[in-house]
Amino acid sequence: MKTYDTEIELRTTADTDIIDITSKVLEAVRKSGVKDGIVNVFTPGSTAAVSTIEYEDGVVQDLKRAIERLAPRGERYNHDSRWGDGNGYAHVRAALMKPSLTIPITNGVPILGTWQQVVLLDFDNRPRRRQVIIKVMGE
Repeated sequence: MKTYDTEIELRTTADTDIIDITSKVLEAVRKSGVKDGIVNVFTPGSTAAVSTIEYEDGVVQDLKRAIERLAPRGERYNHDSRWGDGNGYAHVRAALMKPSLTIPITNGVPILGTWQQVVLLDFDNRPRRRQVIIKVMGE
């Protein structure tokens, strides 16, 4: 079995960034030489997530609004009371969205829908340097 690991670093703002990282995932799969297997995309930390979406401005804005309704910034969060950092909402959002994504690879290509892109979502209330780990495994 082949494995290939790479990391990317992204700078984010404090405004629920949704960043298309599809090209980085495709590049990692190509460099790995894996024809059949999986690619796992993971972001460490408890205030960011990885998902897929049609990366189109309307859908991106719709997702931001939906996330705001699920875990609004202005609510009282016990985390904020304990730590005073004001990002309790970001922890809840990240827990709902999850920190990783696994995509099957067939014939050397990750199986994504026509309009499906891989995205990093950063929910924190301050600019961050986010790490994304991409691990490709297979034959």
